[in-house]
This record gives sequence, structure tokens and C-alpha cells, in this order.
Amino acid sequence: MANERPTQQRTSGGPRRRRPFQRRKICRFCAEKDVTIDYKEPRTLRHFITERGKIVPRRISGNCAAHQREITEAIKRARNLALLPIAANHAL
Repeated sequence: MANERPTQQRTSGGPRRRRPFQRRKICRFCAEKDVTIDYKEPRTLRHFITERGKIVPRRISGNCAAHQREITEAIKRARNLALLPIAANHAL
């Protein structure tokens, strides 16, 4: 009796739903060898920045670890040279 857990009722009303299977994202730079990461190309880097100016994480962008590090470094260099905005309110 002392070891019994109290039963908790869910307020959502039903069983937990699972997400449908999502296709694994592939690294854009590994798939297309002609695409390069360059801090002087802000159009390429804008795909990896949110509207708020944050760098998109690897699990969302689908990049491999090596290319994510290169993208992060390129974004930081472009921000330093004012090629990319640092935050959302610093729009170009």
C-alpha cells in the first residue's frame, strides 16, 4: 500500500501522440560539392540564421558537424564585418 503511486489524470484528454516518421536531412554541402561556405556570401549564410539573428542548430539545418562548425565561423566573421546583422533589430 505504501509503495503505490497515485494515479494522475491527463488534462489533454487522450494518449500521447507520436510524430510521424521524418526523413533524415542531409548536409547540403556534402551532397553538392560545388557549394562552398564563404563569409563573403551573405545570401548563402542567411539560410542558416533565424529571423531573430540566431544561428540555426545542426539538428534543424541538417548539416554535418564539420560543415556546421564552418558555417558558424563564417557567420561570426560576416557579422564582424557587418555583412550580416547581429540581431533582429540590426537589419540591413
